Amino acid sequence: MQKKKLQSGCESCLYYEYDEEYECYTCQMDLDEDEMAHFLLEKHFSCPYYRYGDEYTIVRKQI
Repeated sequence: MQKKKLQSGCESCLYYEYDEEYECYTCQMDLDEDEMAHFLLEKHFSCPYYRYGDEYTIVRKQI
């Protein structure tokens, strides 16, 4: 059985959105403590929530 490869490109993720309050891009998924530690410490973090979002899917989500 082959393990599913997880993605990690935040810039192309559906959940990576601009936060006007903080004036920067942030992840809208709530990572738990372990996931956040892996994200901060690992050079090649594979996010379990990654979902590809191009301009069209992001605009549809905002409407």
